[in-house]
Amino acid sequence: QVQLVESGGGLVQSGGSLRLSCAASGSIYSPNAMGWYRQAPGKQREVVAVITRGGTTNYVDSVKGRFTISRDNAKTTVYLQMNSLKPEDTAVYYCYANFGVHSYEYWGQGTQVTVSS
Repeated sequence: QVQLVESGGGLVQSGGSLRLSCAASGSIYSPNAMGWYRQAPGKQREVVAVITRGGTTNYVDSVKGRFTISRDNAKTTVYLQMNSLKPEDTAVYYCYANFGVHSYEYWGQGTQVTVSS
């Protein structure tokens, strides 16, 4: 079974930056897509950024121009560079990946990002 291990969350002042990392392991397949979701207290989980097998990236409007998703050459580690952070970015961020012909979905345990004003 695939495991996703996240790192890089923490507390940062408004306007600061963080870089999240997520390493996937345990699959014989390369990922179809990897990305990041987030969930703030009292809010639904939302997609933040996704990168597909072909390298196409997509972002939620609220982070465009501030966040950048990228991956390593093996396409098994995904990063989220978060710049110009705002308090409204505060959430638990979850790494996401899907693998294989059936697009099995996997989730990381979540990493807390807190942005203070």
